[in-house]
Amino acid sequence: MTLNGGFENGSVIALGNFDGLHIGHRAVINSAVEMGKQLGAVPCILMFSEHSLKTLRGKAPSELVGGDIKQRLFEETTAQIRTIDFNYIKGMSAQEFFETVLLKQFNAKGVCCGYNYHFGKNASGDTKKLKELCDAAGVKLGVAPPAEYMGEAVSSTRIRKALEAGEIEQVNDMLARTFSYKSVVIDGDKRGRILGTPTINQIIDKNMTIPKHGVYASQTTIDGKLYASVTNIGVRPTIGTGVLGSETYIIDFSGDLYGQSIEVGLLKYLRGEQKFANLDALRDQIEKDAKTAKKIFETQ
Repeated sequence: MTLNGGFENGSVIALGNFDGLHIGHRAVINSAVEMGKQLGAVPCILMFSEHSLKTLRGKAPSELVGGDIKQRLFEETTAQIRTIDFNYIKGMSAQEFFETVLLKQFNAKGVCCGYNYHFGKNASGDTKKLKELCDAAGVKLGVAPPAEYMGEAVSSTRIRKALEAGEIEQVNDMLARTFSYKSVVIDGDKRGRILGTPTINQIIDKNMTIPKHGVYASQTTIDGKLYASVTNIGVRPTIGTGVLGSETYIIDFSGDLYGQSIEVGLLKYLRGEQKFANLDALRDQIEKDAKTAKKIFETQ
């Protein structure tokens, strides 16, 4: 590979998988941005074309952020994004990766990573090794300490477990943003219109971490405006579709959203999925959920 252009005056590289863009990941990226200003170098996030575990084990962890949302969040950091094929570097020793990739290809003047960062073949390099290499080459190193929440280190694994347990408020705190997903609104069975609560139906990307099935207070973004909403994630047992999906009733909104890509963010887990005796009982519960959800939305 040749020099990845734009770094004639040097770069500051943020290293990591950044698969969740949680508060720990943001600390590393923010450190790279600040160091870039200090050194007059370009802050850069070095990404793999696919998660390293997909190459090493054949399966990547489920995603906490994807698609357009991930791209938007990266752009908000102001750091440049550079992508490298993990297959290209997976056989390199720690020193070879440092010299061949960071120095020669990216002209690194600074490097930032998390406290538990490992690199090189068989993850043989750690932050101690990286410091030795940086010191020898005159490269500045920034190591972000553990980002803690409720007394424990934040990690993508911890956030996935919380999401699958329905602990969405903890998830949002650890992400420092509202967990959300974005997908095209598909044609549903029109039961919402019959109930007087028209809804949008979406399929959550199969690569995403699926939140605990149930009903959530949520917020839905339409043309840049946030609306209070109620979202059911699951199979809708009263209707009996048996198909996993997301169904959202957008409060105080009227309009046709079919075919549009809409972002839904989860605010609070309200209750589990349940099968109601009839549609009237379901309608009554949706109305109760909507009132609760609107109050939660208004306090955000």
